[in-house]
This record gives sequence, structure tokens and C-alpha cells, in this order.
Amino acid sequence: MTDTKIKDLVIQALEDAKARDLRVLDVTGLTDITDYMLVATGTSDRHVGAVAERVVETLRAAGVRPLAGIEGESGASDWVLIDFGDVVVHVMREDARRFYDLEKLWGEEMRAVIEAHREPRDRDRA
Repeated sequence: MTDTKIKDLVIQALEDAKARDLRVLDVTGLTDITDYMLVATGTSDRHVGAVAERVVETLRAAGVRPLAGIEGESGASDWVLIDFGDVVVHVMREDARRFYDLEKLWGEEMRAVIEAHREPRDRDRA
């Protein structure tokens, strides 16, 4: 399944589970670990877990399984990370999301810093 299709399924699952403030970060060319990071907010530890569970169930039904397990799913958690390879999902409580600020970390400022430090041959490939 393509990374775009996986991303679209994750978006649908997040919306179905009533996750808040969904952001899709296209990090293609910024990192080798993934192409998309999806960040969403849950209203409580229980909601974060339920949202993450919905994402996993939706993708499993489509034949896609997390690559390296699910981080933060056991017990009460304010952040669950699900790695589908080219798509990584972060479901966070609002305070954790504000503290780690992944949108800024992987945003336009970071893109500019990485681009400025690339070797000329790497810029041609990006």
C-alpha cells in the first residue's frame, strides 16, 4: 500500500475517533525515517489510547501493521507513537504536544536549516 493511502487511512481513523487539531507534516527530504508525520491531540489519557487503538485497528483491517510496535500504549499515557514506516502517527495530550512542539521542530524553519546545510549534490536530489 502506498504511503499516501496509509496517510489517508490514518487521517480517517483520527477523525472517526474524534482526535483534535490534526496536522499532517510532510517531512519528505527532511529525514530518512519517514515521509509523513501526523500529529493529533487527545483530550485525556484514555482518549489518547482510544484514538491510537482506532488508528491501529483501521490500518490492520487494511492489511497494514505497525513496523516496530506502538510506543506509549501501555497504561496511562500522554503520548502514543505508531510507526507505519513512511507514516508515523503521534497522538498526544495537549500539554505534551505543546511541550514537544513537533510542528515547529519539523516545520519550515527546520526545512530551511537543513536545506542551508546540504551538500550541493544533495540539494539537486531533494
